Amino acid sequence: MHSIDQSAAEAVSALTVTLPDGTTIPRLGQGTWHMAEQPQKRNDEIASLRLGIEYGMTLIDTAEMYAGGRSESLLGEAVSGVARDRLFLVSKVYPHNAGKARIFKSCEDSLRRLKTEALDLYLLHWRGSVPLEETVWCMEELIRQGKILRWGVSNFGLGDMEELWGVPGGRGCQTNQVLYHLGSRGVEFDLLPWMAQRKMPLMAYCPLAQAGRLKRDLLSDPAVLKVAQRHGASPAQILLAFTLRSEAIFPVPKAGVPSHVADNAKAAAIRLDADDLAALDSAFPAPRRKVPLDIQ
Repeated sequence: MHSIDQSAAEAVSALTVTLPDGTTIPRLGQGTWHMAEQPQKRNDEIASLRLGIEYGMTLIDTAEMYAGGRSESLLGEAVSGVARDRLFLVSKVYPHNAGKARIFKSCEDSLRRLKTEALDLYLLHWRGSVPLEETVWCMEELIRQGKILRWGVSNFGLGDMEELWGVPGGRGCQTNQVLYHLGSRGVEFDLLPWMAQRKMPLMAYCPLAQAGRLKRDLLSDPAVLKVAQRHGASPAQILLAFTLRSEAIFPVPKAGVPSHVADNAKAAAIRLDADDLAALDSAFPAPRRKVPLDIQ
């Protein structure tokens, strides 16, 4: 058993975000990318997810792609015994499964692995050849069937979102999950403002810069280290606090060991001031022009 830092838990619980449909969810969640890939890590991964739940990080993101579905199964085991209404479970469907021929089986398989009757949020993992109009119809049908409560997308650039907005039912989208961290701020130029205008929060994966073309060496960057020292925090906590600075963003960091979960929770209490943000902006400036969407 791992003891809980109550002040960190309170900081986590104080951070919430509201989806377009009015649902309030935790603003700091948990990710599961790369979990269940190595059997020897399984116990630590399950313990980490359970500890995160105790801290209030009850929004947990997974996907049918992750470890060939084993990530969903691991999460299903980790949340066994947890009251379902405490959780906000998110999974993602492969693009090639996102049409009428396959999405219903994909969703059923995810539900079975997660040992739940419905997903709180179901995302299209990225765009594929299935027409958006067909995928949206399928998502709405899954809602009618009670298999999902709401849907969204992932890895959509501004053009994709604008196209989605013009599709029948497309405005039912609740979020767009994209790669976002201090070293990869391209979405701030156009996508994030567009979503903010529509009161649609952005779900950030890899907030600790674990992936993407622009990750660089953020954890050892002098500006990040200086801000971390000022707050008595780790560089990783500063990166997470950076994504939490905006109420329009909710990150889902992955932590495979309990100590990292506790560190993530403590980051919820860090408030970066103007001097901190100026130092980080100077080292990692926001884009002044459109840049390609960064992906994992």
